[in-house]
Amino acid sequence: MSEPGDGKGRSWSAGRLVPLGLIVAAFAAFFALDLDRFVSFAALGEHRDSLSAFVAAHEVLAAALFVLVYAVAIAVSLPGGAVLTIAGGFLFGTVLGTLLVIVAATLGATALFLAARTAIGDPLRARAGPALKRMEEGFRENALSYLLFLRLIPVFPFWLVNLVPAFLGVPLRTYVLGTFVGIIPGSFVYASVGNGVGALFDAGETPDLGIIFSSEILIPIVGLAVLALLPIAYKRYRASRDSRAARGGPGHPE
Repeated sequence: MSEPGDGKGRSWSAGRLVPLGLIVAAFAAFFALDLDRFVSFAALGEHRDSLSAFVAAHEVLAAALFVLVYAVAIAVSLPGGAVLTIAGGFLFGTVLGTLLVIVAATLGATALFLAARTAIGDPLRARAGPALKRMEEGFRENALSYLLFLRLIPVFPFWLVNLVPAFLGVPLRTYVLGTFVGIIPGSFVYASVGNGVGALFDAGETPDLGIIFSSEILIPIVGLAVLALLPIAYKRYRASRDSRAARGGPGHPE
């Protein structure tokens, strides 16, 4: 029996392209309507008083709207994720802002993952050759470790890490867990910056998005990423040790 999402026993239809088509259309409309001007530090600085007042008066509604806007932005792969994360820290504080960002980013990333898997991933894997199948098997065997590594290291584009697992058959549960946990450090860093962004605006300055690449922040994050790969290294060590033991068994020279 085939598992859900493995692409077996399911015929392809044009209807599978609808979710991905809507995402592409929303991406195009975002730039066609010049909406990118609202995802900027200039816009945040200009409207910070009215935004802060709205959050103070309607905190729950404001949090829900923030999650919705952020999730849609991630699902559509719009630029400005760091700006939105800093805005979250500014509006809701470091801790709550980080939590809202993590939830919203996970929801948006999962929506894109499911759309890409349905439209392209399942049919691609159903027709995949031996090379892609071996890659898929290797990735799926250690999917959580690989996902945590890709999410933690800030050099991989977020939208790309959203899509690749969809083409390699990563289970939904593993994808959600790896995304949720893997984006915690980076989200916390930028939300922390956002918590103090008001003082920067008062001084006529804007946040430094490159702060995550400073050694005191990047080194611990890289350390976490390396730790995420340790289970893979251990599995390979065990396999190598068992292989040597088998070769050294009865009838085989040491």
